[in-house]
Amino acid sequence: MLDLMLRRRSVRKFTAEPVSEANRERILSAGLITPSSMGKNPVELVAVTDRDTILSLKQCKPRGGQPLEEASFVVAVLANSDLSDVWVEDASIAATYIMLEAEQLGLGCTWLQIRNREGTTAPSEDMVRALLGAPKNMGVLCMMCIGHKNEEKLPYTEADIRLSKLHREIW
Repeated sequence: MLDLMLRRRSVRKFTAEPVSEANRERILSAGLITPSSMGKNPVELVAVTDRDTILSLKQCKPRGGQPLEEASFVVAVLANSDLSDVWVEDASIAATYIMLEAEQLGLGCTWLQIRNREGTTAPSEDMVRALLGAPKNMGVLCMMCIGHKNEEKLPYTEADIRLSKLHREIW
């Protein structure tokens, strides 16, 4: 698993080749089998392949939304805030699983933060909910832009693991 994590890098440039249905299903499955606080499973995913909808989502993320111009598959990671007071953490775990499965499949992926960001005309979360038809109680954490890589990044190395950030070891 560490080798996979070392390979995974944020990819923001994608080819025009669509992500296959089988790979989309695997990615969505990975995002839906994640652990959640007290087993409440508040996370819901919205899968988007429609080009016009993906381009419309860019209005929700005017700063840093460039990957939406090329991604062929976008997964909005939402969670029901009525079900869990730690929905942000639960949704973050789901987004991480999505990134790792995309890398396992040889696809590129990047996380676009939506929560606490501003869109072109309103808060990003409100704009995403409106575009995707999600109710107000659904918090929108992020959008995962996924596609075939059109840029290569070197993997992290063991030297990049900063053990100096480890506070202390207790044996």
